[in-house]
Amino acid sequence: MKMKLGTMAVAAVMAASPVMADLVFPSLSYRTGPYAAGGIPFADGYADYMNLLNARDGGIGGVMTSVPECETGYNTEKGVECYESTKGEGALVYQPLSTGITYQLIPKATADGIPIHSMGYGRTSAANGDVFSNVFNYPANYWNGASGAINYLMSQGDLAGKKIALVYHNSAYGKEPIRTLEDLSKKHGFKLTLLPVDHPGQEQKSQWLQIRREKPDNVIMYGWGVMNQVAVQEAANIRYPMEDFIGIWWSGSENDVLPAGDAANGYKALTFHGVGNDFPVFEDIQKYVVDAGNAAGAGDQIGTVLYNRGLYAAMLAAEAAKTAQEIHGTADITAAMMRDGMEALEITEAKMAALGLPGFGPEFNVSCANHGGPGLVGMTQWDASAKTWSLINEFAPSDMDVIQPLIDEDSAAYAAENKIASSCK
Repeated sequence: MKMKLGTMAVAAVMAASPVMADLVFPSLSYRTGPYAAGGIPFADGYADYMNLLNARDGGIGGVMTSVPECETGYNTEKGVECYESTKGEGALVYQPLSTGITYQLIPKATADGIPIHSMGYGRTSAANGDVFSNVFNYPANYWNGASGAINYLMSQGDLAGKKIALVYHNSAYGKEPIRTLEDLSKKHGFKLTLLPVDHPGQEQKSQWLQIRREKPDNVIMYGWGVMNQVAVQEAANIRYPMEDFIGIWWSGSENDVLPAGDAANGYKALTFHGVGNDFPVFEDIQKYVVDAGNAAGAGDQIGTVLYNRGLYAAMLAAEAAKTAQEIHGTADITAAMMRDGMEALEITEAKMAALGLPGFGPEFNVSCANHGGPGLVGMTQWDASAKTWSLINEFAPSDMDVIQPLIDEDSAAYAAENKIASSCK
């Protein structure tokens, strides 16, 4: 009954109000630079979904959406400049698409009362909403990913005495899983080797020569952009078994494996959302957005991993906006209201099916204490002959017995350093 009353209130406000300003969802995109191959499809998916809502549904709650793009080049300083130049346009939520940018924006956006959604990246301990009131990283984070990889390997056999190498982007992003993997190595008895790769990642000869010498049982990679395709090719060059090579979700797109051709067959990557284009929503995007000439890009990225991720981020933002409209009884929501909608977000299978995305991601609820969602992680594998990713392991729980204490410790240190009082009453 609560939801129905909220919907009726929104409709009543719409009928009595003049034309409302757009709901603004800024896109901190990077269509240029060494990471453009990943930035372009994400930005296209994000914008195309919002364009779909405008063309098919008349916006969100009767209010049209706007997605102003600001080019960051995956550069932290430019990302902050983009935030400062767009926040006054009525920005409801930011998706920085960069861990470095996210770290810089956390205090700024919190002071400005604008929420951040760093979906599957950023500061992992921001899952603690009691400390990070305006930051959300649902439905999964880097530490869930690290645990998800280990849980998957454990399902294949005992890890005691095994050797696992982490090949990682030598940045805040790449370093995120180290502490988790170190604790998991103690818990499960495997030896962890750390192999950093400097930006942008084109030079990895020494790392893969070490892997050839030491012969780790598995390699986990936290890479991005050109680093990924170089790593896959280097692995192929030393004949490292692709089925033993697992990338985090930012190392598991078509861009990462196609350059290696058949040699990439069997490579695996974690995910927190569906893969492929076999979802009804894509038919609507083709009809209402691409065929209508309103696609953000050329329309050739639909169904690719990173396009799907951008679309998923947009869907979650739109559903949070709907929730905010219902909570506050107005269609013309503010950033503060959007934050409330994100904190009350509930994603069910029935809701995803109604949106044309059945089975696309795990069901989850967000709360004041938990801004990170359930941390469920799936596994995908690349079929080089079919040129497709397939989900080979359903979304499964990560080891919160290891992860939650790390979240608590890091967020408590941040709260003490920044004199942050509890926000959950």
